Amino acid sequence: IAETRAYKRMDYILANAQEDSLVMAVTGDAGSGKTEAIKNYALTHRNVYHLCCSEYWNRRTFMAKLLQAMGVDYTGCTVSDMMDDIIDALRRKSSPLIVLDEADKLTDQVLYFFISLYNQLEDHCGIILCATGYLEKRIARGLRMKRKGYEEIFSRMGRKFVKLQVVSEDDIASVCIANGVTDAKEISKVIDDCECDLRRVKRAVWAILKSRDNDGKGIQ
Repeated sequence: IAETRAYKRMDYILANAQEDSLVMAVTGDAGSGKTEAIKNYALTHRNVYHLCCSEYWNRRTFMAKLLQAMGVDYTGCTVSDMMDDIIDALRRKSSPLIVLDEADKLTDQVLYFFISLYNQLEDHCGIILCATGYLEKRIARGLRMKRKGYEEIFSRMGRKFVKLQVVSEDDIASVCIANGVTDAKEISKVIDDCECDLRRVKRAVWAILKSRDNDGKGIQ
């Protein structure tokens, strides 16, 4: 892992949210490194629960995933029981942090649970909604249309979206060097081809290293 500008900022946000029980919304372009930063932070810090959200989640699925991440058995529980178990478990934790990655994929019904979590865990548990810029547009549209819950959601996230930096050429070079690609021409080629997407950088670096392993045969 290379500590790009977006990585460092995401790490700083996560640390502050956990330490001070902050509730925040963070947006960044696809391929900016949001998820890798979150994964690494969750692996190296206690009481951090990283959920990678999906469109198919309903309320029960969402709470089951959170309880599973916390190691709490939810067998036979109703939705109400699961919510109570989540609150009770988090209140017993020291400086817990919930990170809802790709939060723009959540349905409105699941997003409403964000309000309930905030109301019952304010000043005790940090919560971060992380997504692409679509989440900001979705919230703005919901506010304009006065959709149920959107004013409450926007208020609880501090009426602000924290934006991560766009991937720069220096960031790409750092990733290349950290993974063994140090030749200036190879780095320049990666920069030209990656379209500021670290997933594309990862693929390009892999191709270069694989090409070396295959004695120059290369992989297209």
